This record gives sequence, C-alpha cells and structure tokens, in this order.
Amino acid sequence: MRILIKIGITAVALWVATVFIDGITVRGDDTGRKALALVGVAVVFGLVNAIIKPIVKTLGCAFYVLTLGLFGLVVNGLLMLLTSKLAERLDLPFHVAGFWPAFWGAIVVGVVGWALHLVLGDDDD
Repeated sequence: MRILIKIGITAVALWVATVFIDGITVRGDDTGRKALALVGVAVVFGLVNAIIKPIVKTLGCAFYVLTLGLFGLVVNGLLMLLTSKLAERLDLPFHVAGFWPAFWGAIVVGVVGWALHLVLGDDDD
C-alpha cells in the first residue's frame, strides 16, 4: 500500500511540474489519460531514482562534497531528462524539452513530493 501512495505522490508532483514549468508537458485526450500517463511516468521516475541515483551518488561522491550537495540538483535534473527519454520509448506522452526545464522540474517534484509526504504522513518507521 505504501508504494502505491508514493507513486501517487510522485504523479501529483509531476503534474505540478507540468503546470508550473514551461518545457515539461504531458499530452492526452482527456484528464483520465493524462493522469494514467503521469502514473506511468511516476513508476519510471521511481525506478530511475531507485536504480541509477545510488550509482551516480557513489561514483560522484567527491562532486557532492566539493559542491556542498549542489551537484545533486544537476543529477536530479539529468535523471528527470532520462525519465523523459524512457517515457518516450515506452510511448508515454510525457516530454521534458531540455536540461533547464528538467533542472527546475526536478526541484518542483522534490519540493512537492516532500510537502505531500509531510501532509499524508510516511510509515517508514
């Protein structure tokens, strides 16, 4: 049940990013198709973050330390771009136009996801 809540939170955070960031779009004929596409992208985004992010953090540990963690923002933006590319390959109607929309979108997704986790609670005790 917890993973479904996390997918839902990520889908809502991605939707907020499409609303506020020019260059991040989700297409669909109606709201239901867009919501389903966002859930699919949320799953892809979660898998990308679960598989690739720890590898990048381990390999780029020195950059994280030297930049006091700011390198993480770049990594998150690049992971958002990768998610967009994978979504296109999976025929999900989600697109990120370039690095800067991905950079700002990753920040929006992170902040909104964090806020929703605060509101909904998290059972990671």
